[in-house]
Amino acid sequence: MRLLHTSDWHLGRAFHRVNMLGAQAEFIGHLVSTVRERGVDAVVVSGDVYDRAVPPLAAIELFDEALHRLADLGVPTVMISGNHDSARRLGVGAGLIGRAGIHLRTEPAACGTPVVLADDFGDVAFYGLPYLEPALVKAEFKVAKARHQTVLAAAMERVRADLATRARGTRSVVLAHAFVSGGEASDSERDITVGGVAAVPAGVFDGVDYVALGHLHGCQTITERVRYSGSPLPYSFSEAVHRKTMWLVDLDADGSVTAERVDCPVPRALARLRGTLDDLLADPELTRHEEAWIEATLTDAVRPADPMARLTERFPHTLSLAFDPERAPDDPAVSYAKRLAGRSDQEIAEDFVAHVRGAGPDSRERGVLRDAFDAVRVDETLREVAR
Repeated sequence: MRLLHTSDWHLGRAFHRVNMLGAQAEFIGHLVSTVRERGVDAVVVSGDVYDRAVPPLAAIELFDEALHRLADLGVPTVMISGNHDSARRLGVGAGLIGRAGIHLRTEPAACGTPVVLADDFGDVAFYGLPYLEPALVKAEFKVAKARHQTVLAAAMERVRADLATRARGTRSVVLAHAFVSGGEASDSERDITVGGVAAVPAGVFDGVDYVALGHLHGCQTITERVRYSGSPLPYSFSEAVHRKTMWLVDLDADGSVTAERVDCPVPRALARLRGTLDDLLADPELTRHEEAWIEATLTDAVRPADPMARLTERFPHTLSLAFDPERAPDDPAVSYAKRLAGRSDQEIAEDFVAHVRGAGPDSRERGVLRDAFDAVRVDETLREVAR
C-alpha cells in the first residue's frame, strides 16, 4: 500500500503578515496531483490542519475544497486533529464525511478504533491519535499523571490491544501529533511542554509498522518506521534551511517500509542575513537572495537612518528587521530580549526568583512554578476551544 504522509498545513496562517492562502492552495493542488500521478492508495494528514481553533472563513473554504478534491479521486484519507485545531470543530460531520472516504479522527476515546483499508495483501489498520492534551484526557485514559508520555502510552495500549484481535498479518499505521525525542523543533511550533517535559520517546510507538507524525515543522526521520513529514510551507525564518516535502511511503506485504521525499512547491525562498547595513547593501555574494523573503539582523554599533527603506531597495521582500549591535555579553546595553533568547518561561521565572531573593527556587518551589505554567497553558487551550 502506498501512503502519502503530510501534516501541519496550518490553513489560515500568515508568514510575517504575508497572506499564505494562495501558497496553501497551490500546495493542495500539488498534493492532489501527487496522489493521482504517483498511484497513492491512502493519504494521511497528521494534525494541525488549521492554524487556530476558530479559523477564518477563507481557510475553511480551502479545507472544504481539499476534501472534495481528495474524495473525487476515490483515494481514502485519514486525518487527525493537532494542538492548533479545535478537535470538536474539526470533527463535526465526521460520520457523514467518512462515507466519502475522508476519515476524521478527533476523539481521544476512539484511539483504538481504526480505519481499516485493504490491498492485495490484506488489511491495513490506520489508528488516529489526535493531539492528546494530558490534563484534558487524563481521566479518559485513567493515568495517574497528566504527562505526554503517560497518555500516549495509554493510547498505544489501546492500539496494540485492538491490533491483537485482528487477523494475523494485518499491517498497522499510527497517526500521532506529538513531540518525539530526537526531533528538531523550529520557532513556529506552539509549546506543548507539560511538567517541564515536551518530548516522548519513540519507543512508545513500538509494535506498529509505520508512525506518521505531525507537530514539528521539519521533515525528519526519527527511525525508519517513525517519521515527521513537516509542514508543507515555512512559517518562521528558523525554517529557512528546511526542504519542504511530504513522505511517499510504500508499506509492503510483510510490513516493511520504504520512503521517498516528495518536494512541495516553494512560494519564495527564505534567507537570514546578518551584518552592517552597508555590508548587506554592497556584498555581491548576496545577489542570489534579492528576490527572497528576508530576515535581516543589523550589527551596526549605531542604528543607521532609514534602514528598512534602504534594505528594501535591494531586497524588496524584506519582512523582518532586527538590531543586534556587536557587544560583549556583560555589556549593560545588551537587550533584554537577547538575554532571554532561548530560555523557557520556567527558566525566566526561576531567574527572577533568584534575582529578587538572592537564591533560586528549591525543588518544591520549582514544582509550584511548573504547575502554574501548566495550568495557564491548559486554561488558554480550553478558552480557545470554547470560543
